[in-house]
Amino acid sequence: MKEKRMNCETARNLCIISALADMGYFPTKESKREAWFLSPFRKETRASFKVSKVLNRWYDHGEGIGGNLIDLMTRITGYSVSEVLELLDEGSYAIPPTSIKTTAKTKQGIIVGEVKDISLPALKQYLEDRCIPMAIARSHTKEVHFKMGNRDYFAIGLKNNKGGWELRNSFQKLCSSPKAITHIKNGQEKLVIVEGMFDFLSLKTMVPSWLKDSDILVLNSLAFASQLENFIDNYKECRLLLDNDDAGDRMTKTLLEKYDNLSDSRNLFKGFKDLNEKLQSDHLIKNKKEVSLNNIL
Repeated sequence: MKEKRMNCETARNLCIISALADMGYFPTKESKREAWFLSPFRKETRASFKVSKVLNRWYDHGEGIGGNLIDLMTRITGYSVSEVLELLDEGSYAIPPTSIKTTAKTKQGIIVGEVKDISLPALKQYLEDRCIPMAIARSHTKEVHFKMGNRDYFAIGLKNNKGGWELRNSFQKLCSSPKAITHIKNGQEKLVIVEGMFDFLSLKTMVPSWLKDSDILVLNSLAFASQLENFIDNYKECRLLLDNDDAGDRMTKTLLEKYDNLSDSRNLFKGFKDLNEKLQSDHLIKNKKEVSLNNIL
């Protein structure tokens, strides 16, 4: 049972950049003080949407409006402030922009239908593009069919602790409610912590030995890092592999200062934003070497 529900003051201080990432928006350019995005309010080819990292506020130059996270969420989803607070209380930002009008009217969001083993060629190709072996994907994820508004979709799905699904395909980064952490228990005394589904699948592809003697915790959103105390204290050793970006750096620093049994293990993908970017780079290098060898032979 929750002791305290989300209020406006808390919601305003949630990280806008992390929220945008959970909705599938990423900076086209950024510096230490600000990040620029293609506007979530319209189609454009040149970024006009700015987020101040110092103030944690956004401003859309195309429309001359701005504000905090609540202002952003109400505008994107069409929800009222109270409905946005309820959404954030569940730890979820992921209302897809492509179905904003329908979602706002029906308030049903994503409706999950059939869940089965991965078989669709499009999803197999997506996994291949991300360099994830089918055997690894099938051992932890499913093919999830879902409805948004009047349209049907499908995606690779990772189930979380509350029964919701993290959903990924070539075009969408979504989640079904309720959004939560995914904790994969193997009865071990060590824990590996990653940000998202493909970080986990990439880690298992790159260094499967790491996961043989460890439980896995997939945050599914940096917003859930505040809940780590419910897990970390139960382990002797915890490896942390958050993204190599400003948000990941800040959160890693905060967590290392708070927990003695936690170590920063991002050297595994030094020079890359995340584990999957590193995996894809390694795969490309390997293929180039094989092509060169074949040419020599």
